[in-house]
Amino acid sequence: MDPADLALIIALDCSASVTFEEFNLIANGCGAALRDPEVVQGLLGGPTGAAYAALLLWSGPGEHAISVDWTRLAGPGFAEQFASDVEGTPRFGLGDTTAIGSALLVCEEMLARLPGPAPRKVIDVAGDGGANAGPAPGPIRDRLAEAGVTINGLCVLHEEPDLVATYTREVIGGEGAFALQCQDYDGFAEAMRQKLRQEIARAGGQLGLG
Repeated sequence: MDPADLALIIALDCSASVTFEEFNLIANGCGAALRDPEVVQGLLGGPTGAAYAALLLWSGPGEHAISVDWTRLAGPGFAEQFASDVEGTPRFGLGDTTAIGSALLVCEEMLARLPGPAPRKVIDVAGDGGANAGPAPGPIRDRLAEAGVTINGLCVLHEEPDLVATYTREVIGGEGAFALQCQDYDGFAEAMRQKLRQEIARAGGQLGLG
């Protein structure tokens, strides 16, 4: 099994509150953020020179799609291909509820079948609403944090202005966990770039962020 410095799951809310236009902004924003030179350096600049990454789309209980499964990013070409795969991922027709706890359970299962060892494991949850279906995210968050996983949040505030407080209380957890915000999906790309810089820089050990 090939080792990596980081295992990163980008978990994107695809419930009905996210329109097709907004999803395009999300996908394109993620692709642009993953091409940021400092983000690429964070992914590839650690002792193994590699990171594992995957993309999960989620909405209600049992409604999820692993759009890009675990990919070992072992050089700039692999990082570019992953960014392209994320940018080009289709908008799945998922449900109209928001089951963050269910999404975290899927992430837990994904981490259990990592193709190789990675000392840092990060779940990057992005959404525009608090949980309103499925299991409560808090206990699942706590179990993941106890297992050494860090869960960070990117909150889009156009529908729930207090979403950062909700994510802080119910979603984020683990060493160095944080939540960033953007006012709407037009600001998603820059917020995601900042977020990825902050959460993966420690893998590269050179950027002084996180």
